[in-house]
Amino acid sequence: MSESDSYHRKALNPSGVVSPSEPFSQAVVTSGGKTLYIAGQLAVDEQGVTVGSDIASQAEQVFKNLETVLEGCGGSFSNVVKFTTFLVNASDVEGFCEKRRELFAKFFPNGDFPVNTMVVVEQLPKGEWLVEIEAFATLPE
Repeated sequence: MSESDSYHRKALNPSGVVSPSEPFSQAVVTSGGKTLYIAGQLAVDEQGVTVGSDIASQAEQVFKNLETVLEGCGGSFSNVVKFTTFLVNASDVEGFCEKRRELFAKFFPNGDFPVNTMVVVEQLPKGEWLVEIEAFATLPE
């Protein structure tokens, strides 16, 4: 049995709710896999040094870290079911979304986007951090 026979992931945008204008889906259904929970990733390199001082460069580093964790656990962005995004500044929403659209065009070329919840928070543990993203993925058994 191949991986595709035992593992399925499908993004859904049912009628009756708004069709997302940003790269995310209203729901994702999976079957035949195991769940991977990825801790919130920040804009830090492997040594823990903050990368970037603007939302675009920090978002890029966060997604790089997510990709590293996914690959290290035997997955890829195609396995992601849900992101939760925490932004410190509401004024960064558009800049973050712009960077996300750019990156998601590479990560999800078929437009099969994961679910995303975005929250604006007062602060993250270090004042220099502008974005944190956690992820849930379903990996093949």
